[in-house]
Amino acid sequence: MNYHLVSDYTDAYSNGIHIAGGDRWPAAWVKPAADYRAAMLATGRAKLDVFYGPGERNAMDVFLPEGTPRGLVVFIHGGFWKSLDRSYWSHFANGCVERGFAVAMPSYDLCPDVRITEIGRQMGAAITKAAEEIAGPIIVTGHSAGGHLSTRMVSAGSPLPTAILDRIEIAAPISGLHDLRPLMRSQLNESLHIDDAEAAAESPALLRPVGHARICAWVGGAERHEFIRQNALLANIWTGLGAETSCYAEPNRHHFDVLDGMADPNHPLTRALTDI
Repeated sequence: MNYHLVSDYTDAYSNGIHIAGGDRWPAAWVKPAADYRAAMLATGRAKLDVFYGPGERNAMDVFLPEGTPRGLVVFIHGGFWKSLDRSYWSHFANGCVERGFAVAMPSYDLCPDVRITEIGRQMGAAITKAAEEIAGPIIVTGHSAGGHLSTRMVSAGSPLPTAILDRIEIAAPISGLHDLRPLMRSQLNESLHIDDAEAAAESPALLRPVGHARICAWVGGAERHEFIRQNALLANIWTGLGAETSCYAEPNRHHFDVLDGMADPNHPLTRALTDI
């Protein structure tokens, strides 16, 4: 058996420098995201800047299908909890919208202005607000740091009210970070300020699943080893704790283009999110 021993955790969690042309992202998403918002606004199927809290970043965009939504998908953006906002990702709502779901994309306050714990609370408030607007089952997903936040919603100590938690049918982290302890040994922690107590309290892989959500842990097969390991780690641990869990590494996909499937209503990732 081959083992991958990490000696440099900063490098282990660095993505762009290990991808040919990797410096194109996230800027490559800006125009298609803006074009999608404009198109949805033109058809009256976008609600932008819906506030769920008092802060400037405590807002979300909601994209609506034609007709009554089958349910709600919440997509939580990445950026290692310290960068980006919802505006980069809008076009990735298309696949789920075309399959009949409303899609909410919230922003949140960033580290180091707040701790990861507070971001989790904000996502609980965002999901609760969106769920008040959209009836039916809820699917929670997110990319990278957003993947962590999506599984945090369905793990012990979830910030969600029981009535909302009970509506979550699927949690689908994409390239998620489910054990925060290794990040304490990377330069990322200069901004994140994770300590032992927060890592223990906010790492889904160290917590029990709650609710009845089916877990779909998804990652790119060409991603950095640590992202593949973290994806499998959550799936293995939560399977052992009784959750219905699947784990998939999509071949030839890296940390950024692994999201491309979400724009396609017939892609297996979109189907995994919406087949309920």
